[in-house]
Amino acid sequence: MTHLAPEVVGASGTAHSRTGTGTPAAGPLSSPSAARRPWTSRRRVLAVAEGVVSLTAALGYMLLSRRIDVNPVVRLGQVSGLATLQMYAALIGLPLLGLLLYTAHRGAARRHQLVKRMVCAALAGLATGVIAGGIVVALHGTPHPLGGQEGDPGVLIDMANSFLHHEGMSGIYPPAFPALMALWAKIRYNGRGETGFALHDLQIFFTAVAGPMAYLAWRILLRPFWALLIAVPAAVLFLDPIRPYSHIVMIVLLPLLGYWLREMRLAGRRGTRHLLVRGLVLGVTFGALFLWYSGWYIWAAPGALVAALFFFPWRQGAATVRKAALYIGVTLLSAGVVGAPLLYQMARLGADNPDRYAFLAVYADPGYVLGWVSDRSGTLTYQTWPVAGEMAGQSGFALLLLFGVGLGLGLGMRNIMVRTAAAVLAGAWLARFWFAGHMAQDKAIQLYPRTTWIIMYCLMILAVLGMMAVVNRGSGWVERTLRPRGAAPASDSVSGSASAAGLARVVPPRVVRQLAAGMVCVVALFATMGASWSANRYMPSSDVDTMGIDAYRAHVIKERDGSCPRFSPRPTCWDIEKDDWKPGPIQNFIWCAGIVADDWPAVCGMEAPKRVRSRADIERDAEADRLARKEAAQKEKDAQKR
Repeated sequence: MTHLAPEVVGASGTAHSRTGTGTPAAGPLSSPSAARRPWTSRRRVLAVAEGVVSLTAALGYMLLSRRIDVNPVVRLGQVSGLATLQMYAALIGLPLLGLLLYTAHRGAARRHQLVKRMVCAALAGLATGVIAGGIVVALHGTPHPLGGQEGDPGVLIDMANSFLHHEGMSGIYPPAFPALMALWAKIRYNGRGETGFALHDLQIFFTAVAGPMAYLAWRILLRPFWALLIAVPAAVLFLDPIRPYSHIVMIVLLPLLGYWLREMRLAGRRGTRHLLVRGLVLGVTFGALFLWYSGWYIWAAPGALVAALFFFPWRQGAATVRKAALYIGVTLLSAGVVGAPLLYQMARLGADNPDRYAFLAVYADPGYVLGWVSDRSGTLTYQTWPVAGEMAGQSGFALLLLFGVGLGLGLGMRNIMVRTAAAVLAGAWLARFWFAGHMAQDKAIQLYPRTTWIIMYCLMILAVLGMMAVVNRGSGWVERTLRPRGAAPASDSVSGSASAAGLARVVPPRVVRQLAAGMVCVVALFATMGASWSANRYMPSSDVDTMGIDAYRAHVIKERDGSCPRFSPRPTCWDIEKDDWKPGPIQNFIWCAGIVADDWPAVCGMEAPKRVRSRADIERDAEADRLARKEAAQKEKDAQKR
């Protein structure tokens, strides 16, 4: 039988196959020396090949999308661009899926396994490569980034300018990404004044590599299909191209945490050198991710601490306890050394930097964790979002997801990643309601709406692992049910699983391969549809209440020579700003974004500051904008007549 996933790591720390590679454990018939094995059966070679294929697919597609020449400010141009992206994805993806289906029906089992690994890796890259291609289309004709010089992108640009001036870290914000912006601006664009150009490049690059990073992180624990089934929906759903570095950390952190806990659990079976190397590498990785974006550590920390205490091998003897303690110490020390600059800033300035920015997710029901809306919420209000579902406000998707979570908790609790995700979920859940419950009294949001992402991510992980547990348990049930009377359970010398060999006797292995190939095709179809949805959100729009305003702003800033970008909708554009970062004043009230002045007393409990617009101001500005556009259109018609 062709397994779709590794056997579950039990509470005793045993496993029938290695979860890090997806390669079946060696048995009596698979023991030739490494020198005699073909390269296609060597784990390290295959792991490197998967990484190369996935990154090549993502970055290659992103470069291919630069050939699309449309006017992204016009809706018809946007639609043509999105359609061309889908055509490119089909031209690349369909041959890959055709090869996968062919080997599933015609090829040898070993060759099909190799093809499936490479196809899954390529699909993970294509998923976010399409999103990156959409951003390339949205920013076609302008060197500026999503967001232009406003909001968070403007702050990042100022921080990068400060790094170029050697002014050090910018408060308690993770410094790695602004520092990389400064470095790339210096290398590619000759320094200060072009950090916005650097942000443009890095937004597209890290959007493209998000899929490969997610897939490769999950591959250290799961086999290709299951890694793809978690990585692709997570990357497509959570990815924010304006700040792609943020969600990459969240997606990668959870599988790395599960792997770290697994190694600690198995400390008694590991050599000291093995634990030292693993602890050092993981510690440096955790520290680097902390400098990249630290927010997810806050939400994951409570559950991770409980899980570490639970998984620590307390009862396995003094020698094992010492080895596990050494492993933990090396990890924490190396992570602390790498993350020391930000840890120092947080200890020094953390209490003086409360988060007081509110938006739609803050006004909505805090118990809703299956959807997200940014501060570009369009016409939605807390009365209309989230949309109530059929069952006590819960939608059909919510009920299916929770059913999958139940399968994971009920059938997969021996899997260490199930317990890790459940612990992180519980910790983030409690932290969410702690901060939300103290919000009105403390006048601080403390970013609690962002727990929505990590909670939903944990639910998705549990649901997928629940399906994996059903497959694993179901194979054994089918074997026991259909085994001929009086026959002893067969033993599969390759996988080490009796149920696998028994199932192979009653269900042809080729049928299992064909089913797995079909499921990969379904994931690929979801990836292309979801990626198009994600890219479409960022297509330029002058409506300040939609996410399209971020791409629109990139088209209304002057280029280096002082001219407007190629497709700028304005005859005059804004100058490039070259400010350094400076901490803003700390206000003593919650700023209710997206609320007009008339509604501040009912929503925020206070009168609005003078700079907040009323409904009359909004209507007057809208009328002035309409008249200005009408006048510009008339001037264009007159010019064409002349």
